[in-house]
Amino acid sequence: MARVTPDHPTPTGTADAALLDLELSDPPTPNDAWQAVTPLQHHGPAAASPRDPFVEERPVPLPGSTGEHLLQRAYGTEKRARKFYDDQVLDHLNPQMKEFIGRMEMAFVATSDSHGECDSSLRAGPPGFLEVLDDRHLCYPEYRGNGVLASLGNISENPHVGILLVDFVTDLIGLHVNGKARIVEDADLRSIYPALPAEFDRGRTPERWVVVQVEEAYIHCRKHIPRMVPVLRTRSWGTDDVKRKGGDYFESKGMPRPWHRPEPVGSRDC
Repeated sequence: MARVTPDHPTPTGTADAALLDLELSDPPTPNDAWQAVTPLQHHGPAAASPRDPFVEERPVPLPGSTGEHLLQRAYGTEKRARKFYDDQVLDHLNPQMKEFIGRMEMAFVATSDSHGECDSSLRAGPPGFLEVLDDRHLCYPEYRGNGVLASLGNISENPHVGILLVDFVTDLIGLHVNGKARIVEDADLRSIYPALPAEFDRGRTPERWVVVQVEEAYIHCRKHIPRMVPVLRTRSWGTDDVKRKGGDYFESKGMPRPWHRPEPVGSRDC
């Protein structure tokens, strides 16, 4: 009988015992006090973060986080990871990446607040709605939405963002762009980049822009990207009509939630 092995093997022990215990330990409970530092500090009395095993005596460190470097050491994937860093990760946008960004019609944007609470959002528009400003900067417009401002709120606390662009139609390939973002009002950005488009698809006008300074740009391989075919459909762009926006699709309206206290009947003026 063939030997069955797990998809994610147990660490081989190439990391020391403290790191393996750290990797496999339980996450902090909701009652634990969160600190705006690396989560690794929750698992030991020492205040200092574990040393990155791949820090070298050179002016430019490797891409990636200390956490991913520690797990590469624990799982024995350093050589594969180093080859990926050396072959595929750039600190800027090359011409091929710029061309790819210029024809994308949607982007997935990941942000987090100062406590590490995350949010992932979809941004969409006609090809070119993401503007490449130069080798190290791109921007995308923010239109009038539901007023929550989840992504912008996170960026105002924590500038780090991760953007994923995927071509589901032609090349079946993706591009990651990670960096630091800032919020710029429409008029202010136009004063710096007057070549920004003045005619906007479907009559929507940006209220402001998110400008991203590129720190990492790298491929997302096509192995698990499904092929999709665009289908023509009538869209009510910019509408405030609840039903046209999808209504209460998940039937969440009226369900209890801890922060909502319904007003007593008759308490509101007619």
